[in-house]
Amino acid sequence: MKKVKVMSLISIVLIISMLAACSGGSSEKTSKGDKKLTAWAWNINVPVLEAAAERFKKENPGFELEVIEIGREDVYSKLTTGLQAGGQGLPDIVLVEDDRIQGYAESYPKAFLDLSKYGFDEHKDKFPASKTDLLTVNNKVVGFPFDGGPTGVFYRSDIFEEAGVKAEDIQTWDQFVEAGKAIKEKTGKPMLGLDLNNDDGLYRMMMNQQGSLYFDEKDELTLSSQESMNAAKVIKQLKDEGLVKNTVGWDAWISAMVSGEVATAPSGAWLTGSITGQGKDTSGKWGVIPFPAFEEGGNRASNLGGSNYVIMNSTDKKQEAYDFLEFFSTDEETQLEAMKGGLFPTLNTIYDEPIFTEKQEFFSGQPIWSTFTAQMDSIPSVNYTGNYSLAMDESIKAQSESVSGKKTMKEAYKAAEKRLENRIK
Repeated sequence: MKKVKVMSLISIVLIISMLAACSGGSSEKTSKGDKKLTAWAWNINVPVLEAAAERFKKENPGFELEVIEIGREDVYSKLTTGLQAGGQGLPDIVLVEDDRIQGYAESYPKAFLDLSKYGFDEHKDKFPASKTDLLTVNNKVVGFPFDGGPTGVFYRSDIFEEAGVKAEDIQTWDQFVEAGKAIKEKTGKPMLGLDLNNDDGLYRMMMNQQGSLYFDEKDELTLSSQESMNAAKVIKQLKDEGLVKNTVGWDAWISAMVSGEVATAPSGAWLTGSITGQGKDTSGKWGVIPFPAFEEGGNRASNLGGSNYVIMNSTDKKQEAYDFLEFFSTDEETQLEAMKGGLFPTLNTIYDEPIFTEKQEFFSGQPIWSTFTAQMDSIPSVNYTGNYSLAMDESIKAQSESVSGKKTMKEAYKAAEKRLENRIK
């Protein structure tokens, strides 16, 4: 009798399971799931992704994209945890910045989908070499290029006029320093704001324009290189001449610019959004010039910032994710929407759009976007490596010791290079 009851119970369970499997609700859920992707991103990237997904959906019925907004550092924390767990808990798509992507691709060689196997090579010429070189790790293309940070010197035209200095006459870093002296003498205002004890953004931009960073293309350390000394020398000159205002943190840096406490801000194109957003009453008092060169006729193109989208190898929707990001990264409307939020597109097929040659009232009628597009093909490719964060830490220490006089410039950077060498062994 007990056996009959057990068999009856098993039969009931089997029947219920079969009914559930055949029910419309379950198959509908599976169908939707087949086309639904998830993505991790932050800030302005979220609405840009969502708008692009709606456009993509028109040609791809049933497609869904769930964009989960997560803070930038939290994305990296969760991404690292997920990769260490073999891909568990990760979405299909993740936004990863330029300075992080090589480190992840090197530490986790199987983390990201190799896009070259899905047809990315046919789009390669649509992006600057500095981007595609960055995203090619161990002969694999690990991400879709998105925004970049071509550099320039944002300057207060009203301060320059008051000092009788013409920004367009600044061609080299030596001339930048001399202009700073004249502005300080005539107006009493420093040339720029820097946080020399916590950030080395200016140093990195100068290194990038020389085709270097903390490491060369062979992964050799470069903190004591000639390129490094060239950059460090300019920063020390600016500090020694009293041309630097100490601005600790982002808010202080932005505030100094929009309030007219400093004359310039060397930075990436994305700074445009912050200036126009936080300095609305300064319209018509701005201009942009290309980065100064280290010598007459030298390279004036550099980069600061930028990001890319990767597809996780752990996803079971590789083709669907590729198809969407292929559309996303080459869709002109998406790139123009990103610009509204301050992101500068690296898709070169849109540079002939009117916005790139239109005069910008906020920037004294200057067509500033053409200043940035003109340098995209001249930005040198650099090697971030997986030790980027350690190298930045030592670079900042060297910069602080150099400008404070605790050590000579050469001593400071040689010591930092030695420390870095020991840290990465």
